[in-house]
Amino acid sequence: MILGGTADASRLAAAVAAEPRIDAVLSFAGRTETPKLPSIPARIGGFGGVAGLIDYLRAERIARVVDATHPFAAQMSRNAVEACAAVGVALLALERAPWQAQSGDRWIEVDNLPAAAVALGAEPRRVFLGIGRQNLDLFAVAQQHAYLVRLVDPPRGPLPLTQVDVVVARGPFDRASDRALLASHRIDIVVAKNAGGDAAVAKIEAARDLGLPVVMVRRPQILPRPTVASVADVMDWLAHDSSPTERGV
Repeated sequence: MILGGTADASRLAAAVAAEPRIDAVLSFAGRTETPKLPSIPARIGGFGGVAGLIDYLRAERIARVVDATHPFAAQMSRNAVEACAAVGVALLALERAPWQAQSGDRWIEVDNLPAAAVALGAEPRRVFLGIGRQNLDLFAVAQQHAYLVRLVDPPRGPLPLTQVDVVVARGPFDRASDRALLASHRIDIVVAKNAGGDAAVAKIEAARDLGLPVVMVRRPQILPRPTVASVADVMDWLAHDSSPTERGV
């Protein structure tokens, strides 16, 4: 089973689909209303915590799990570590390297999103909030700012921000387009999670080009687990001792 929701997970699913010896399923959390479905079977929705994941692993006779979730999906990753340990299922994390500050970057690094809201300061600013839709309420304490939010799906109701513009778009994004977006909205500062990878780095590159500060949220701590950095590494792992009767990865 691949725990997905990222571009890395989609690339892994495509690679697995081309390998007839592996019977796999890709699991989405269901936060995106119209996810791009892979060329392998998919399930959408949560498991019901560690206990529910244990039940699923047993019921589906999952032999291996690849955690290819977002680096900030900390609870799911913790659940995977605990459930796989309880059932005796092999677990491997596909974890992209975090972004590193480069020459020209003006990063303000913080440990979490509440700290990011504080780091914006008291004076009103125009903020590009590149964090998705799940935690927008954490910035309701800083209503003096005008926000630009980019979402995969149109919001179904009012957002918890009084001054907000919404752009509906699905990545990956490119540097030139993000630079134009930030410039056209006269953005003063960017808030981003340190997701790493290339699918969302355009906003960081665009901020560098425009000389904008970035409030960069560090990754949460995850329980220790075996980790690789590429789809090729995962496929090498799957090639060892897999058989046509294995359900999952």
